[in-house]
Amino acid sequence: MKFSNFLFPMADKPENDERIIDETLAEAKLCDDLGMEALWLAEHHFDGNCAYVDPVSFAAALATATKQIKIGFAVAQMSLHHPIRMAEQMAMVDNLSKGRLIVGLGRGTAYNIYDYLGYGIDPDEAQERLLESEEIMIKAWTTEELEHKGKYWDIYLPILRPACYTKPHPFMIRACSGEESMLGMAREGKPFLMNVQTDEVTQHRMDLYRKTMSDSGFDDAHIANAVDQTWVWRNIFIADTDAEAEKLGVPLFEQQRDQRGKMRARVLAERGEAMAKAKTGETGTAPAPARNVVQHSLICGSPETVAERLAAIDKIGVGGLILQFRLGQPSYDIVENSIKLFMEKVAPEFQKRTAAAAE
Repeated sequence: MKFSNFLFPMADKPENDERIIDETLAEAKLCDDLGMEALWLAEHHFDGNCAYVDPVSFAAALATATKQIKIGFAVAQMSLHHPIRMAEQMAMVDNLSKGRLIVGLGRGTAYNIYDYLGYGIDPDEAQERLLESEEIMIKAWTTEELEHKGKYWDIYLPILRPACYTKPHPFMIRACSGEESMLGMAREGKPFLMNVQTDEVTQHRMDLYRKTMSDSGFDDAHIANAVDQTWVWRNIFIADTDAEAEKLGVPLFEQQRDQRGKMRARVLAERGEAMAKAKTGETGTAPAPARNVVQHSLICGSPETVAERLAAIDKIGVGGLILQFRLGQPSYDIVENSIKLFMEKVAPEFQKRTAAAAE
């Protein structure tokens, strides 16, 4: 199981943006120096929940500031991007990084109506825009004299420049927040990105993912490769002891969780606009999503405790973990310490535990 860092830094006030962006760049360099597998970038607008906002420009900065670590999107909100412009930008970052780019795409946020309002996009169009954009981008990277006439774009393209460094084009992956979208990727034999879920839901979906690929005619080798390229997200906080990790990490996680809902509540109160409301159960209230529940969303503890928790997820059978180390608004030294403890103590301990379990 591979490990990566989800660079998703919160800045609650505009005057903090510069400092948080600088610290996030330092965090990326640290992960590169310590030999982590990948960095992942988010895209959220107008609320400070992702300080650098634009993953494309930040990916270009990371490509020149790092040496070996992969740079991926988790994800670019494709309904907010023109596909040709995005194809050009991805080709540029692919060249700058010398093939370290992972083009992770999604339909757009399922929570923040103001992301769509700010770009003048109907959220009901988001999924169709994603699918048409993916088709256009692949054609743009691989076709000369491209002509495309679709629902949202009518395009003629002589040739896309710069040419991609990776042939035939950078690696692409799609985020799947729901089970049905995950099954669609399984039927095509493609890997996917899973958002925060309980371990039980993660196990169920990965089992169903493998079975669906098998039922669709893919052989064991293909299924194993697809699983190896599939990533799931968890938040993480590590300290020297369990008590210290819980004392520091849980309040930071709760701060982050509460901050991420503030703008949604404000727009709903001021404009009466929101994304589709969650379905409710028999009690009339919807259960809290896993991303907001400490026990499901946050891996927290000493290096030994965290390694044990990772071993349990590894048994589910996933390719890698997208781990968000920076929670809430901590001082940079807290983030740095958590990352160093992970790479120097957790990763080796995890390897020992998995090796012992295999014997």
